[in-house]
Formats: sequence, C-alpha cells, structure tokens
Amino acid sequence: MPAADFTTDPTSAPTGAPTSADDAVGTAVRTTADTSDTADTAALDEIQRRVLWLATRIVDAANHDRATGDGVKVGGHQASSASLVTAMTALYFSHLGPDDKVSVKPHASPVFHAIQYLLGELDRSYLTQLRAFGGLQSYPSRTKDPDRVDFSTGSVGLGPAAPLFAAAARRYVDAHFGARPRSRFVALLGDAELDEGNVWEAIADPACTGLGEVMWIVDFNRQSLDRVVPGIREGQLRLQFEAAGWHVVEVKYGRRLQAVFARPGGAALKAWIDGMSNERYQSLFGLGGAELRTRFLEGAPAEVGSVLAVVPDDDLGALLTDLGGHDLEAMLAAYAECDRVADRPSVVFAYTVKGWGLPIAGNPRNHSALLSTEQIAELRAAHGLTEAGEWDRIDPDTAAGRLVAARAAVLKRPQPTAHAPIPVPAQVETRSPNKATSTQEAFGRLVSGLARTPEVARHLVTTAPDVATSTNLAGFINKFGVFAPQEVQNYTAADSPVRWNESPSGQHIELGISEMNLFLLLGQLGLTWDLSDQPLLPIGTVYDPFVCRGLDAFIYGTYSGARFLIAGTPSGVTLAPEGGAHQSTITASIGLELPNVVFSEPAYTRTLDWVLCDALARMGRGEAGSSAYLRLTTRPLDQAPFEAALARVGEERLREQVLAGGYRLHVASELENAGAPVVHLAASGAVMPEVLAAAAELADEGVAAHVVDVTSLDRLYTGWRRALQQDYRSASGPRRPSILKELFPGRAPIVTVHDAASHAMAWLGSAVGVPAVPLGVDSFGQSGTVADLYAQHDLVPGAIVNAALAALAL
Repeated sequence: MPAADFTTDPTSAPTGAPTSADDAVGTAVRTTADTSDTADTAALDEIQRRVLWLATRIVDAANHDRATGDGVKVGGHQASSASLVTAMTALYFSHLGPDDKVSVKPHASPVFHAIQYLLGELDRSYLTQLRAFGGLQSYPSRTKDPDRVDFSTGSVGLGPAAPLFAAAARRYVDAHFGARPRSRFVALLGDAELDEGNVWEAIADPACTGLGEVMWIVDFNRQSLDRVVPGIREGQLRLQFEAAGWHVVEVKYGRRLQAVFARPGGAALKAWIDGMSNERYQSLFGLGGAELRTRFLEGAPAEVGSVLAVVPDDDLGALLTDLGGHDLEAMLAAYAECDRVADRPSVVFAYTVKGWGLPIAGNPRNHSALLSTEQIAELRAAHGLTEAGEWDRIDPDTAAGRLVAARAAVLKRPQPTAHAPIPVPAQVETRSPNKATSTQEAFGRLVSGLARTPEVARHLVTTAPDVATSTNLAGFINKFGVFAPQEVQNYTAADSPVRWNESPSGQHIELGISEMNLFLLLGQLGLTWDLSDQPLLPIGTVYDPFVCRGLDAFIYGTYSGARFLIAGTPSGVTLAPEGGAHQSTITASIGLELPNVVFSEPAYTRTLDWVLCDALARMGRGEAGSSAYLRLTTRPLDQAPFEAALARVGEERLREQVLAGGYRLHVASELENAGAPVVHLAASGAVMPEVLAAAAELADEGVAAHVVDVTSLDRLYTGWRRALQQDYRSASGPRRPSILKELFPGRAPIVTVHDAASHAMAWLGSAVGVPAVPLGVDSFGQSGTVADLYAQHDLVPGAIVNAALAALAL
C-alpha cells in the first residue's frame, strides 16, 4: 500500500491528515464540546508537516551529516517518531496548558525536540546533535536534555506510569499544602509498551484510582521492534483498562474513511476492517492499484467490494490508511472528551501508521530503518524547503507562525520557586537504648521521632507495598494516618495495635504488593519539588530481597533526579527462618553501584540515627543525587560496643566518621603497641557480634585485630574513587582518602565480613593496598537459625579467625 509521502504533490497532506474543514464528515470520537477555541485546522496541518520534516531530518543529520569515527550506527527511529506527529502537534499546539506535564514515548523524542524548537525552547544548534555527546539524548531525559523534559523515558512501560504516580503525588500535595494550579498528566506511549507488566500493576493500584487529570495516548501502530503485533488487541486492552476503572476512547478512523462508512454498504466495510488481523492489515502496505484491491477483498462480503467500486485504484491505498491517529480534529475531540471525565483516568487508543508520511510507512521492518539521502532530498522538496532553509522555524507572518507564537506564550513556564531548606535535626535520640535493638525496630522509632520537629513532620510522607507494619512503620501510621482522597470509615477494633485511619490528612500512602509501584511512587514523590512546586521527604520501606523486584523503577527514579529514602529490611541470611527466597545477597552491591543514591548499612541505633537524619537533611536542602538506601536487619544487637567507641572518640568526631563511611569500633592498641601482628576486620550490619567475638579470639592468640564498622560502603568507595580519579587525571601519585587512612592505618591485611555477596567489600584490600580475604554470602541460603546460616557462609567467629590468619600469611 503506497504511503502518502508528499513526493507527488508538495501541497498535499499526509495520509489521514485533514485537508479542509469541509472534509469533517465524521470522527471516531463523538463530542458536544464547544470547539470555538480550537486552533485553525489548516494552520495545525502546516505545523505538523514542519514537525514531521524536522523530526525526520534531525535523525537523518545524526546518521548522515555527522561523522562519529567509531563505525557504530547512530539510529534514531524515524518511523516510530513519525506515527505520533499528529497526536503531539494537536497536544502542544492546541490542547496543553503551561502547568500540564507530559511523558513522551522514547522513540518520539525527535518529534518532541522539533516541537520545542518551533516553540523557541531549544536552540537551533541542537537539531544536528541528536545522540551526540552533550547534545540531544536518544530518549527524553529530565537531567541531560537541554530543553525541559517533565519525565525521563527510555525503559518502556515506566514512562507512561510516571505521570500516573505524579498525579497521585500531586493529589497528596494539594491535600496537605493547598491546591496547586491544575495540571493534566499526559503520557504518550507505544502500543508495544502495554506488553510490560508494570503498566498493569500501575493502573490497578488503588492509590491511582480517581485521577481524572491523567490521560494516556497509546500510539496504536500495531508494530513492535521485531514484528507486527499479532491478533486484534484493542478489544482486550479496552476491557483491561475499563476493568481498572479507566475511561477509554478509541480514535480509529479518519474523516475520509468515516465518510465512506456513512454510504450504503459502508457498515460492511467497517466491519471487514475491524475484523481484520493486524498482520493482514499491515501486509497491505507496499501494495497498490489492482493488486491492493484484490488482496484487500479476498474473502470479503460482496458489499465491501461494491462500496469501494467507486474509489479509483490510485486512491485506495490512501483511503484504507486513513486512520484517526492522523486526524487532527479527531485527536482534539478525543482530548476534549477525556477532559470532561473528571472522576477517573482516561486512555486514548489512537490508530496510527508507523512511518506516517514517509516512504517507509507501514513496512514491517521499518523500526530501525533510515531514509536514504535521496529520499530525504525528495521529502525536502515535497515540503517546499531548500537546503538553505530546511532548519528554519515557521514564518511568523503566516497563520501557522502566529499560532506557534501564541502557543509559545501560553506554554511558557515560570521560573521554579526557591524553597527554604527543611530543617532536619542532626539526630533524633541522644543516647543508645539500654537493650539489644535491631536497626529495623530503631528505624520505625526514629521516623516517628522525627515528627517531633513540626516543619519536618509536615513534609514527611511514607509508603510501602503492603508491608508497612512488618517494616515497623506502624507507629508513624498510628500517629499520622493513611492518606485517602476522602475520609474512610475505620472498622478496625479500638484495641488494635495499628489504627488504620484513612483521610486526606494522612501521611502514609499504602500500595498493593508491587515493588515496581513502590519505586515509581517514591520517584514521583521525590520530584514534587519540580512537578508540583512542593518539596517532600518521601520514605519507603520494602523487604530487602525485593528491592530487585522494583529495581527498574528504582533506577528510573534516581536517573530522573528524584530525592527519596528507601529502607530495605530485613536483609541477608540473618533473616534465617524465612529461607533463601527471602534472603537478600546482592542488594548491597546494587546500593553501592547505583548512581545518585547513597547506600548505608548501619549496625547500631545511633549510627542509623545520624545516617537517617543526614540523608533527610540532604533531601531537605534539595541536593542533587541525594536519594538514600538503608539496608536494615531484624537481628537485635547489643549497643554497648558502640557506646565504648563513642566514649573513646567523642560524639562530634564519631558522627563525622560515621557519615564519611565508617569508624573503628574496636581498637587493639595494646597488642599492636606490644609488637603483635595486626589485622583489620571490616564489617557492616548484623554480623558485628561475630566480628567482635573473632577479634577477642585473635587477641587470645596474640593477634591485634582492629574492628571497623563500615556504615556506608558507598561513601568509602566514592571517596576512594574520587581520589584515584584526581590522581590519574593530574598524573600525580596514588593516595588514599583521609577516612581510609583513619580506618586502616599502616599496612595490615584486611578481612571483610558481610551478610551480602562477598565481592561488595572485597575492593577494600585494593583501596588500602594490602592483602584481603572477603567473607560473605555467595550462594543461596535456606531456612534455619542465624547460627546455622552463618556457619554455612563462614560468618561465624571461628571462620573469621581462620580468614584473618590466612590474610596474615599472604
């Protein structure tokens, strides 16, 4: 089926685009809305033609005009981008307001940047810098693109879910801090993104119900990366969205096809196309004339052939590809209908052609295809452009130019508000508890204690995926309640230990059992300073093994610049009775390696207190990259060893060391001074009693074993890495950061002990320049006692002693 690619008549519209208001025989969306303020269709058409050209040329320039020197294809998705030109033109040049937030389909980034350029929000120099270092990113990025991006996209399925949770975060902000100017939260997504499971987890979560300001626009081009999407999925997808309480709008056919449907026999034609599989429909592309007619009518009722008999062969291809997603008025009507539905989210299924308006339209293999230089030249000429003026903006003295200028003024956003820092205290408690305490229990107590500072209390918001009570948030929930848009009757017994009061004043957001949703919500709560002009202090809790379940969304939030704190608890094989499926081993490595997150694993209550308050203070000051991940445990530890270190070092200095990444919990000075061999035992978290016991055994054998409590592997590694970087970039000699010198003086070997994968700490030997023996959990655990599991993984005192003696022998 030949695509309308502008190569025959430069003044003709693309396939499915409106040619005049008189053509509006019908639309796929029926509306009674007042459309008197709708932008002139002809001007919008001129704008979308320029958007299509610029988006296509942006990709072409990246691949054909710019030498990379590495032989690697640049890419850029001309076909996937083209299918959303109409939807995005209608959105930006007629529908959106300045406070609306939009998530753009990853492969439509060239269209987004073309629109931002026309609106004056992007300098012309960037148009030739797609996927170049320091230029336009391959996919929209909040933190790396030069124009303003509301939501980063790239990992499919997360981009559309982000506005949904951003709307939930806005609802919370409005309830607690006063209503902001109304924002609509819009997502543009590909139909193949609906294959991602996280999409369905998101739309089904009760925390996202009733969000009438949310609209998803599905680019229903029926093609994914490798294939035509099989079957006819829209009916199934419609039912799934409706079952989740969404309003569904279908924009399937353009006005030319609608007009034919209205003729005698047109109903049979519509039924024939509606019942045609995606694979068969797509197979028609590339055909023309009598061959197309023959293929299309194979097995069709006689009425279908009759109604098409008056359509010339040369016009048949354009008619059969006249889809609603390329009809500007149909798309605007769909948006208006969604606006009128205020009590639930909406989804628009916009039927489109992948590669619309290009020679590669509808080709099953067009996903990564690039137009040739000759095809670009033909397209340029068809648009009435020359090489000298191909990057020009639309003439401001034309109707289209005046519309662009008017929309640029409407969409202009004010400068962001400068918010005062949230005054988080340096600590919540002034002494250690007089009993053995777990960091998980202490965490819940400290979060509740933070509420004694009123300005901190009003900014705190907690969330959990149905594990709030088992991760010790019950005290906070009892005090501040659960957030709900309306007051909910509480039927819990009066003597229940958890008072689940739900109201608009509540400060805990409870989610279903979905770690993806947890991190998506945390990410958007952590962006309210930008998207809702209101900073918050978001805290989430999750079972530590299932950090991995939500890792994609965790990465997405931190890549987007969100600021939040996540507590993973309980962790490691220390959760012995629960068995291997609930025992985390690689999460410490994740925390260490994830950018924009400070990972900490404090063992004692006071160290947790300092780390928690420091993390929230950095968030409250609006520091970039200030998310935090705390790995906690249910094992109670005696606090006396910490108190001894506190008495030896002093509170101010010890707090500095804890926040820098570690401190010397036990110092074997007498033995070292007496000339005994020296070894350092470095450990984090729950294993500290075994490490201290091993140090005592080594002392009995005449070995001076210093114990280092590593409170943040992340901060130690970052300090070491930064020092190395400074050294090799300045060609100076190797050096150790001061904190490593304090923790590991001299040249003594190191044994690392960790209820996590052993490699997470193994780098300490290299950093200090000494032999190291790493102990940790490098195989899956099983059910048992803590002693059983520690013995299996060499975390008991005897194994640590043997490792220390081996290190001394290296």
